[in-house]
Amino acid sequence: MNKKVLIYLIIFLFLLFFLFLAFPGFFSSAVFYQQGKQLINTEKDKNIKNVPIIQPLDTVLYDEKLNELANNPPDKIVYETVKTIEKDANGKSITKTTKVPIDPQPVVTHLWPVKTIYPNAGAILPFFRIVAYYGNLYSTKMGALGEYSEALMLEKLNTEVFKWNVADPATPAIPALHYIAVVAQNSAGADGKYRTRMPFSEIDKVLAMAVKINAIVFLDIQVGFSTVEKEIPLLEKYLKMPQVHLGIDPEFSMKGTIRPGKVVGTLDATDINFASNYLANLVRKNNLTPKILIIHRYTQKMMTNYQQIKILPEVQMVINMDGWGGEAKKINTYQQFIYKEPVQFTGFKLFYKNDVFDPGTVLMTPENLLKLNPRPIYIQYQ
Repeated sequence: MNKKVLIYLIIFLFLLFFLFLAFPGFFSSAVFYQQGKQLINTEKDKNIKNVPIIQPLDTVLYDEKLNELANNPPDKIVYETVKTIEKDANGKSITKTTKVPIDPQPVVTHLWPVKTIYPNAGAILPFFRIVAYYGNLYSTKMGALGEYSEALMLEKLNTEVFKWNVADPATPAIPALHYIAVVAQNSAGADGKYRTRMPFSEIDKVLAMAVKINAIVFLDIQVGFSTVEKEIPLLEKYLKMPQVHLGIDPEFSMKGTIRPGKVVGTLDATDINFASNYLANLVRKNNLTPKILIIHRYTQKMMTNYQQIKILPEVQMVINMDGWGGEAKKINTYQQFIYKEPVQFTGFKLFYKNDVFDPGTVLMTPENLLKLNPRPIYIQYQ
């Protein structure tokens, strides 16, 4: 190679390296993530018109996945008794009875899958299963998201995602960070609402972490004596982002005078419908694919008037079993408060510590949870 050309090449590479350090965003490739049958480009380049490529909803596949999630046991065959009269060798009449299946068999009504309207194109559920780490960056005791260093947390989350992909390859698992953005607290605070709003700088940190593993993000709200009507709009700039979704926690929604943590709170269908309608409006105004709304639940009174919850094509709703304890206790809670009051989709929360507190107990595995009726499509680890 000519010596002069070599010198120019070295100078060019040096300048390129300098530009990369000074303007890393210029060289970064667009971030893509799959949502059902869609592909969204989240690169924010003012010179490029970002138009999501969204395939129409495959309703046949959607229905197939819902039936698969329902995991209903086979319907019992209904028989009828048929009498026939025959004669033996001596000409004596003999009455015989046999059981034969009724034709047609009676139609069995199942609680799951729930018959609702189809979601808009680009829906994540039920095509993918979401596996989330929950917590707050200010606390090591509120969940895995804040307990471990960033690198270790992301590594552990990816390990859980891998386990789910092995257990159920037909429903690919995607990672999520579920961040408590409004935290209920013991003290009243300046406005007496017994909740603390996290700084936007902390939310930004979670968003940056999520990019590293191509995860989606949930912002969770514990309103205390405030309301969802007051708290949700304050997060609008994040909820308008295509990769950000919402969680609301009835446990810390206090309708009386007793502070959070002393009694279990509650949310009514009116509260949930407000959250859903708010998200739906954001979807429509910003041309977004469906948002996901997580509602935590482990008691009867945590969620009231479930029949009045309205399912919208812009929002996919998950009732997340949030109770802790041994396997038998958790399954019973799931059967009593999730299975019996169907809304749309279900979730299941696993506690790395509280679920194995009693001697001899072990954390439930993906294989355990896939036996449930219905199968949860959202898995949360705390």
